[in-house]
This record gives sequence, C-alpha cells and structure tokens, in this order.
Amino acid sequence: MGFTQNALQIKGIVANANTLEPIEGAAIMANGLFSTSSVTGNFTLNNVKEGTYTLTISHVSYATKTLSIKSGTTEETYKIFLEEAATALDKIELNGKTKKRELKESPVVAQLVSEAFLSNNRENSLMQTLSKIPGVSTINIGSGQSKPVIRGLGFNRVSVIQNGVKHEAQQWGNDHGLEIDQYGIETIKIVKGPASLVYGSDAIAGVVDIQPNKIPLKDSFQGNVNLLGESNNDLLGVSVGLEARNDKWFYRGRLTYRDYADYKVPTDKISYENYIFELHDNNLRNTAGREANVSLSFGYTTDRITSETTLSNVNAKNGFFANAHGLEVRTSTIDYDSSNRDIDLPYHKVNHLKILNNTVINLEKHNLNIDLGFQNNQREEHSEPIPHGYMPTPPDSKERRFNKDTGTLNIKDAFQPMANHNIVAGLNLEFQDNKIGGWGFLIPEYTRFTIGAFAFDQYELNSDLHLLAGIRYDYGRVDSKAYFDWYPTTVNNTDGTSSEIYLQRAQDKTLNFGTLSASIGLSYLLNNTTVKINVGKSFRMPLANELASDGVNYHMYRYEKGNLNLDPEESYQIDVDIDHTTEMFSIGISPFVNFFENFIYLNPTSNYYETLQIYEYTQNKVFRAGGELRAQTTIGNNLQLNAASEYVYSRQNSGPKEGFTIPFSPPLSTLFSAQYQFKDLLFLKQPQLSADYRMTAAQNNIVPPEEKTDGYEVLNLTLLTQIQVFNLKSPLDLKFKLNNVLNTEYYNHTSFYRLIDVPEAGRNISIALTQQF
Repeated sequence: MGFTQNALQIKGIVANANTLEPIEGAAIMANGLFSTSSVTGNFTLNNVKEGTYTLTISHVSYATKTLSIKSGTTEETYKIFLEEAATALDKIELNGKTKKRELKESPVVAQLVSEAFLSNNRENSLMQTLSKIPGVSTINIGSGQSKPVIRGLGFNRVSVIQNGVKHEAQQWGNDHGLEIDQYGIETIKIVKGPASLVYGSDAIAGVVDIQPNKIPLKDSFQGNVNLLGESNNDLLGVSVGLEARNDKWFYRGRLTYRDYADYKVPTDKISYENYIFELHDNNLRNTAGREANVSLSFGYTTDRITSETTLSNVNAKNGFFANAHGLEVRTSTIDYDSSNRDIDLPYHKVNHLKILNNTVINLEKHNLNIDLGFQNNQREEHSEPIPHGYMPTPPDSKERRFNKDTGTLNIKDAFQPMANHNIVAGLNLEFQDNKIGGWGFLIPEYTRFTIGAFAFDQYELNSDLHLLAGIRYDYGRVDSKAYFDWYPTTVNNTDGTSSEIYLQRAQDKTLNFGTLSASIGLSYLLNNTTVKINVGKSFRMPLANELASDGVNYHMYRYEKGNLNLDPEESYQIDVDIDHTTEMFSIGISPFVNFFENFIYLNPTSNYYETLQIYEYTQNKVFRAGGELRAQTTIGNNLQLNAASEYVYSRQNSGPKEGFTIPFSPPLSTLFSAQYQFKDLLFLKQPQLSADYRMTAAQNNIVPPEEKTDGYEVLNLTLLTQIQVFNLKSPLDLKFKLNNVLNTEYYNHTSFYRLIDVPEAGRNISIALTQQF
C-alpha cells in the first residue's frame, strides 16, 4: 500500500504599513512552522499541508499581527503590513553626560565637527573641508594641500592633534601642507583661542583635535569604499576602510590613493613683476600631484583597560607652479606644458610615518590616559640646479632635505576627589631631532626637548554653573648645530686682498626657555542659552627657523635671517561665547580680545642679498580682536537656513611696522547656506540640495610687502542622495558638488599663490560615491 502527500509552501512579504518599506527580521510562526523575513521582506514556510493555518507575525519594532490563511493546491504570495509600535519599558535611570552637554559645561570655546559634516563637505584637503567652520580658514598651497588658520593665526601657532599626539612635521613653512588622511575620521574638536594649558606650546591660537574613533561593537565587521572624481584637476581618488571586533580584540585598516593633474584657474595669463606668464588651457602648470596613505591599528578592550596601537604612513609628491620658485622659468629649458599630469621641477616629496599607542586605564577613582608616539617626517624640495649668481651649479636637483624624528609621551589622570570637582593633571614630554641635507641652506640641524606639567579643576557650582581654572609650567631646550656652505665664497680682506672661505651660516648654540601659563573660565546654562567667558595666558617657544635661519627661501623670494635673542611668545586673551538654541532656530556670537606681548614675525629690511630682500625675525607687541556670528533656522520640515560671519582685526603696537596689521590676516567673510530636503524621487532616496554663498570683503589692511586683495563672492552647489544598489543593507551615498559655479576669478588673501597674483581654482565638478557594508 502506498500513500502520497503534497508538500506545499506559504510565501509572503512583510512591509511597513506607513512607508511600504520591506521589514527585515520579522518572525513568522504557524502551527509549528517558522520563518524569518529577508532584507527584501520576503519569507517562505515550507512543508505545508492543505488546510487552515494561523500565522503570527512579530517584530521588536512593530505591533504583532495574527491572520488566518487557507493553504491549497494553488500557491499565493501574501502581503502583510505591520504597524509601528511603541514599547512601554520599565523606568530606567541613566547616569552620564553626552559630549554635547560636556561641551556646553566647559568654559573653553570649542566646536565638535561630526563625521556627517566631514563627509558632506569634503574638499581636497582636511583643512579645506573644515574651512566652513566660522573662525577657521586655510593657507592653500595649490589644489591638494593646505594648512590651518584659526582667527587669523596659523603655522606653528595652531596645534594639530591626532589621537592624543601632536602632529609634528615642517609646518613652519608657507608651502608645507598637512600630512593627514582626512578619510576615516569620525570627530574633530576645534578649540578657538589659547589652549596651551592642556596642549602646550604651539596651541597659542587654537587646536584642531582629531579625536580617536569609537571602539567597534562586539562581534562586528564593517567597512566602506569611497570613490571620488573631479573635473578641474582631473582628480581620481579611492579610499577603503575596514574594521572588525570579536569579544575583546579589534582591528582597523584604511588605504587611500589620490592622483590629480594641474588645476585650472579662470584666466589664461598671470602678470607678476611686469612679466606675463601664459597659461595653456587655463592650467596652472606643474601643480599636479599624487598621494598614497595607509593606516593599520589593532586594539584590546575590557571594562578596565582599552589599548590601541596605530601605524600610519602618508606619502605625497606635489609640483609647485614653476613660476612660483624664484622665477627661473624665464630662462629654464624645461617644457612645463608637456603634460598636465606630470610632476616636473620644482616639486616636493614628503613621507610621514606615525606609530601611536593610546591606552586608557579605568581605576576605581581615576581615569588614566597614556599616549605614546613616534613620528618620522621626511621632506625633500627639488628645483632646477642653477648657480643663482653666488654659488657653483649644484650637483643635483635636491635643494633641501629635512628628516625629523619626534618622540612623544603624554600622561593624563582624571579623578573626582569630591562630588563637584573634576580634576585633571598631566605631563607632556616631546623630543625632536631634525636633520638637514641638500645644497640650499635655510635652517640648521637641531634637537629640541620640551616637558610640561599641568593641572586644572572643573568645579560644578550647580548643575548649570561651572568654573574651570588651571595652571601649567613648561621647560624647553633647543640645540642648533653649526653649518658651513658647501662652496667657497670670495671675501675682501682688510689689507686689500681677497680670500676663498666657506661661510658659516649657523653656529652651535643651546637655548633654554621656561614659561608659565594659566586659564580661568565660567560657563552658565540658562534654559536654551549658554554663556561662556574664559581668560587665558598662552605661550609658544621660538622655532629653529626663527632662531637660526640664514639662507635664501626661493619659495618666498627672500633671504631669511633668524634671531637667537628671541623670547617665547606670550599671549593674553579673553573669549566670550553666547549661544541660544531652540527647536526652530539658534543664534550665537563669539567675540575675543587678544594681546601679544612679543609676537614673532619676519620683518622686511632695506638690505638685499643677491637682489633678494633680506627679512629678519623680530618681536613686537600686537593687539587683535574679532569673533564670529552665527545663526540657523528651520522653516517647515524641509528647509534649513544658515549664516556665519567672521572678522579679525590686528594691529602692531610697536616695532618697525607699528600701526600695520600682521601677515596673512583674513578679511571679513560671511557664508550663507541653505539646505532643502526633498521627498524620495524615483530611485533617489532622501535627496538634499544645498547652496553655499560666500561673500568676502576686500583686505586693504595689509603689512608691506603684502598687496591689497579685492573682495569676492563665490557660489557652490551640492546634491546629496542615496541609491539602493546590489541589494545591500546600506544604500549607496552619492554626492554631486559644483564649486565656483560662475567660474569667478578671485584671490584668497591667505593663499600661498596669492603672493604672485595667482587666482583661486575655477569651476569644479566633483562626484563622490560612498558604500557602507
């Protein structure tokens, strides 16, 4: 005897009743049968017999639904819609503060920059991306490099911190960019104002603090791929990042590569010192470059200890606009127009290696942070070997070479001796060893050792009133090495004869510095308003180039001479920040007043060396004031409007340039922006259109030999949207950006190439794709 049995199936789709979006992870149960909905909402119950079944469909975020289905010989796909449901939980008490709340309670004027902001506003360099922050600007060096400026001060007056360790390279140079990969960064803290109390020397103007990324979740694996293309300089870039964690061990990794050609400017000729430079196809010749970055890290985390070790390397090669390097191109035989992608003389190569370890130990009453770092910065500057009238023809193109090793140790202990006191005490040690090479001398070899100890207390007078006070002492030692020219120079003797000698450009010298700094501030929170006031004294130790430089800087067309008698810069500043934020709008103002007792700067003299003007480092009193004004409002549920203005006034109160401003002072600037959120359109998910309109006033307040810069207006447009592709859980993020929409010819007063009357880049179309997985 034989029996037959028909095995049937029940198929269906589970979706959101309101949005009609598929629901993943819904549980479907019926008479001992079970299935789970996929990412597309589909489910299948197998081995079903003919008859009536009661299906129960449940999901943690939706109300459970029950329905009766009759199974027969004809299969049917059922559509099941679930309603979103709120789940009532027992009372839960959370102890802790968000980063936003902690930032409000701190009297320090600072701003957190999110990963979303960085992704949506990404430009060709990290600092160009951050230039939309009020009070932050850049010194641009072509299309792929820039350095930070906070409230008109840059170079070594702004500290850049990455994972707790200060980035150390050759940031004293005008044409030296920032060797940091901007991909994979989650949060940046911008401190505006003196921050030497915690960060030590070089934080006299502010800090760009790139904070460590969050620890991955347990048993997780994720990553992202970023693709970028730009029209102005034919840029192609890719960045791939991965991270994973099991129980206690985790790792991260990232690879980034960018290759770009000469960038275009909205003019076909440049006039400098009565010489006309013709530009082929609007290309600013020899400004191409390439960059390859890699980072790897692994870590261990428990309730008591978290430790992560990171190895990163940034390698770049960039050309300099040929006419910007001593103007040798007038007589050069190099064909600078042979290709818009080649990198010819003059150019620079840089390789920056970092090895960092960040360890956090949670004790019963103490939170101990230990940051240990080693950095090696190798930089080479190549130019055409030309005798320049005072030396024999150099043997090769290597004009200057710097090899800088930096070791860092930071120890910080945070504890609460009493309920309302949060005390932080710390120690910072740093050692630098900078070696030089090449035939062009500018700064000597040197070693530098600094050690600083600090402590501050944030006292909670009540939940809305907080007082912060701290003090710090630093000691520094600089040892510069002697240097003699590699070629003989003819000098006239007192007896009428002449001799051939090797001139000494630098001598063995040891200098010691000791400086005290302090800060006190108050923060008051009243409903939707936050008021901060902070008074601080900061400092900066003189650099080797300021103390002992003695050579020709062809990038700046001048002879630079140091001063061994310089004292550490000391700055006194008052900061105020008032912010009022509601659900519909926010408005804020951040004024400051700043006084330098002995500001260090290069002063042009009336003397010349081989037709090049001699500049000498000197010190004088400087008064500065200014601030930022910001406003934001939301109209309806879709439109957001923003406005932000920034202004800095500077005046030298002593010295040969008394009454003038200081170099690279940015003019008054206002940025208007609008974002409109559209509904889903065809295959575009959450499309958002934004427009930025920057208005910058003329800069007529200059210090000779600077030139005045006309005002300008620039419009940028951006489209952000998502596309569901490849049936992946995360959609593809698409960013379409149009910079300088009207191809406006304008000059940025703080740009490196402004010195030779080169305008900023012309119209640029960029497309960026980001896929999370």
